[in-house]
Amino acid sequence: MPEPLVKVRDLKMHFPIYAGVLRRKVGDVKAVDGISFDIFQGETLGLVGESGCGKSTVGRALLRLYEPTSGSVVIGGEDIASLPPDALRKKRPTMQMVFQDPQASLNPRMTVAAIIGEPLDEHTDWTEAKKTERIYELMDQVGLNRRFANRYPHEFSGGQRQRIGIARALALNPRFIVCDEPIAALDVSIQAQVVNLLEDLQDKLGLTYLFISHDLSMVRHIADRVAVMYLGQIAELSPRDALYAEPLHPYAQALLSAVPEADPTVEATRQRIILKGDVPSPANPPKGCNFCTRCPKVIPLCRETKPPLTEVQPGRFVACHLVAANTDTAGGHASPGPEVREHNQQGELT
Repeated sequence: MPEPLVKVRDLKMHFPIYAGVLRRKVGDVKAVDGISFDIFQGETLGLVGESGCGKSTVGRALLRLYEPTSGSVVIGGEDIASLPPDALRKKRPTMQMVFQDPQASLNPRMTVAAIIGEPLDEHTDWTEAKKTERIYELMDQVGLNRRFANRYPHEFSGGQRQRIGIARALALNPRFIVCDEPIAALDVSIQAQVVNLLEDLQDKLGLTYLFISHDLSMVRHIADRVAVMYLGQIAELSPRDALYAEPLHPYAQALLSAVPEADPTVEATRQRIILKGDVPSPANPPKGCNFCTRCPKVIPLCRETKPPLTEVQPGRFVACHLVAANTDTAGGHASPGPEVREHNQQGELT
């Protein structure tokens, strides 16, 4: 099995809660609470879950835009979580991020050329002519006309602004890119274009993605494997086709049952799983399984003991006592990924 490009182990991101006049710490919001997974070179790992489950926090903690509370994040053989500031800055070119809101993530006072060229100004000593050549090359790669180089972000559509953000992320030839809901703020007609662009760039440049999204149908198109998060923890991590064909974790089953089907005959016969109750507070999660307060299959063990993320089938990892008990487990280690990764070749969306 090849060594993963990204190796995350027991990552935690807790935000302190302060109260009173003296601002004393009274607890923590456990936004990410001990997750582990791997991402292999050239692979796309989809990260899904409902709002507030910690998906975006994972992406920011991986790149140390947030300082992780604990755990390790190894990217390209180096533990990002423990690097001093100077060493981290030198590592930045190899890992980049595409943000959710293309309008908020672009400086309105900078031209397109200045925005795309800013990473080159920070991390290279190139001549202006070489920088300009690279900026034009990046604009060509993402489908932007070179004549737009001196325009400002407000002069572009949402899809074009996201292409600017993608070009900026590609400026320093990164190996790993976190795509934090890159299509959530775009019109439906533009979303497919941006996803197809990301796939084309991955094929041409050998990029590795963590693709965070609410759109389960789009994740099914672009991801090789999918991790389902609930309340700061991974509930299930499986190859894409296996997960969508037969989700194992009760939360994954409920989540995927909400995805609409294009075929009206299938939609009419499909059973929707409606969860009861509210998501527990991440400041006070349940003692046992995080999903035990809403799970329709809960047993007493679920309320007392937190289930580990266990390999229950080759390449399939589930954090559920019932699934582990009813399956011949292959081991208890955390999400190394498939032995042989097959790239997504479903074709482009139309």
